Amino acid sequence: MLLKSLMLTVTTLSTTLVLGADSREDKRPRVFVTQSESWSIGGELGIPDFSEGTNIQGGAKPQTAEIVKTVNERCPGVVVTRKEESADYVLVLEHEGGKVFVRKDNKFALYNADGDAIASGSTRSLGNAVKDACEILIDDWYEPEEER
Repeated sequence: MLLKSLMLTVTTLSTTLVLGADSREDKRPRVFVTQSESWSIGGELGIPDFSEGTNIQGGAKPQTAEIVKTVNERCPGVVVTRKEESADYVLVLEHEGGKVFVRKDNKFALYNADGDAIASGSTRSLGNAVKDACEILIDDWYEPEEER
């Protein structure tokens, strides 16, 4: 009888551990960061009758790696994933590089696994855009199901 009781206790404990391991509190949310291509333009102006002419440069400057790095630094409570299909959230963050600091604009949009937009915003710095999106993501992740 004691052996049967012990086996029942072990089985119950195992079931609790297995079922509880999948709860939201026991895992970090997974976020997919979309590819970001910001644009930058630069140039120089030459003076007429001098050998130097104008030089204008521009084009796409991918910022995805910088955004992922910033998410990892500013939002340690999430896992950044490369697989969109395994993500709980999708973060679209457009970081404008190559501009004067006061003219930079960092826009973000955050979507849940159902594809619903749950937040969007705009900030002057990349770090603040990530911080704002992270706070909303974490609040949504730990909000009880019945309140969503």
